[in-house]
Formats: sequence, structure tokens, C-alpha cells
Amino acid sequence: MQRTNIYLEPRQTEELDRLAAQEGTSRAEVIRRLLDRGLSGRIKDDAAARSAIDLSFGILVDTEVAPREPGAREEHLNRMWQSTP
Repeated sequence: MQRTNIYLEPRQTEELDRLAAQEGTSRAEVIRRLLDRGLSGRIKDDAAARSAIDLSFGILVDTEVAPREPGAREEHLNRMWQSTP
């Protein structure tokens, strides 16, 4: 497996945790299953998926990119979490 980091909204994290608890598995496993479903075409609402992609395009254009030095990444992630409504 390859490690991948993503930013989630608090409501997404809560829902993932709820699903993981229901299924008796990890959050990561729920994400992998959802990705498999989406990538295999089993998600029927393609218009909603395209709309979500279109709406998210360019959303991070003004986001600061953390430099690669010890501690800077953690500081950047803390700022990202604090700025989330």
C-alpha cells in the first residue's frame, strides 16, 4: 500500500468514524472501500460527482504550502485545522 494524506471536513471525519464503528473496521479501510466503489463505477450519481469536482477546482490556489523543514508541516496542519469553520 502507498500512504496518502488528505484533508477532510470535520463532518466527513465524523461520518467515516461512524461507518468504521458500524463495520468494526478502521477509517482507512472505509476510505479504501469507498474509493474502490467510486473507481469501479458503482457510484451512480456521476453528475453530483462531477459537480463536486468542478466546485472544488482551484479552491486551494491561495493556500500556503508548508516548507519541508522539521516542525513546519505540523505548524501548517495546525493552521489549516484552526482556519476550518
